[in-house]
Amino acid sequence: MLNINDIMEIIPQRPPFLMIEKVESLVPGESCIAYKTVCINEPHFQGHFPGNPIMPGVLIIEALAQTGAVAILSLDEYKGKNALFGGVDKLRFKKQVVPGDVLKLEVKIIKRKGPIGVGEAVATVDGKVAVKGELTFAIV
Repeated sequence: MLNINDIMEIIPQRPPFLMIEKVESLVPGESCIAYKTVCINEPHFQGHFPGNPIMPGVLIIEALAQTGAVAILSLDEYKGKNALFGGVDKLRFKKQVVPGDVLKLEVKIIKRKGPIGVGEAVATVDGKVAVKGELTFAIV
């Protein structure tokens, strides 16, 4: 298991934009399972939405992307680099994510050609799918 300090050695994101806090499983270049505890004191909940806080979908996608970045950037050949979005495909939102939820974030790298690749991404809460789709990345 990797803690937040270990994660920050692999990916460049930092609080408040670091969206994952621990990694349960990592196979460099292949897959990663990470977690994010959703807290009411996160600043986006002030406006999204007052009286009905829902985690913005784009931030769930970012958490998945960071999980995938841990998988790919943990390879020796990519140490010190960054993974940028190249695209989002087949993405579906299935469940709202609210304060108190623990997001389980799973990304499997399903395609890679040079610095470009695709990860199959799934975010769940209590075993129920919240977000599912494919993320294309580019290593820079």
